[in-house]
Amino acid sequence: MKTARIFPRKTKATPNDEYAFFDMPGMFLPKIDSVHVSVTFTYDIPKAETLAKQWEHIAPVTIGGPAYNKPSGEFTPGMYLKNGYVITSRGCHNKCWFCSVWQREPEVKELKIHDGFNVLDDNILACSDDHIKKVFSMLTRQKERVQFSGGLEAKILQEWHVNLMCKLKPKPQLYFAYDEPADLEPLILASKILKKTDLMNSNRATCYVLIGYPKDTMEKAEIRLIETIKLGFFPMAMLWKNKKGETTKVWRNFQREWANAVIVGSKVKKIKAGEKNAFEVLKTKHNSSRQPATKQASSR
Repeated sequence: MKTARIFPRKTKATPNDEYAFFDMPGMFLPKIDSVHVSVTFTYDIPKAETLAKQWEHIAPVTIGGPAYNKPSGEFTPGMYLKNGYVITSRGCHNKCWFCSVWQREPEVKELKIHDGFNVLDDNILACSDDHIKKVFSMLTRQKERVQFSGGLEAKILQEWHVNLMCKLKPKPQLYFAYDEPADLEPLILASKILKKTDLMNSNRATCYVLIGYPKDTMEKAEIRLIETIKLGFFPMAMLWKNKKGETTKVWRNFQREWANAVIVGSKVKKIKAGEKNAFEVLKTKHNSSRQPATKQASSR
């Protein structure tokens, strides 16, 4: 049975085979028995539903995906994600107010492990130790360099997780998150674990910092972003959007300053250089205070 998959938005993860489409049906199509419209983001729903109507005369249409906030089934390699991208579990135990993952998958559900090099699980570290070890074992036999695009939760990161990652020598980047003030303490602990290895620098441990949500201010957001730098992470601002995908121009401009890798890289260098200079000043003062007092010549 030949199924066409329709995607309203093209990303690095979307399939690129002959049955993957991103627009209305063209003149010359392969044999198609059914049509699935897959929607990841809620603000793509209007376009997706328009595409669904345009494909109805080709074959029976089904529309769904994460945007509709319904539980997903087993993972089928290459179906809605490019080959090599895998999901070995679904769901998250956290109940973050800004996230819809737990609303459709309130408990972590471990799936059959398929071969792939890029893990996109909602929260891979929330799985059982046995499942995590099996996933890492699968990753050791991949020809492509391993990636963890799904993100890693700092609060549950352990040394043995990091040790297994070191053996895999994953491709940059490792993704963490600083969504709320309560995330700072876990990030500090994760930083200490990562700094025991070369993963912090060689794999550029990146931290997505949520900004622009209700009652947030640019001053508070900048403090959070700078905190991640001081911990050794490379910050990337992630702008909060409402259900319609709307943001404000002033927040978009602020995010642009903290989401461009080149600009952020420059900020990181300046902040680290400033810390080093401050340290040198303190060191000099400390050393000078320890010097024995010079004897003054007597005037008598």
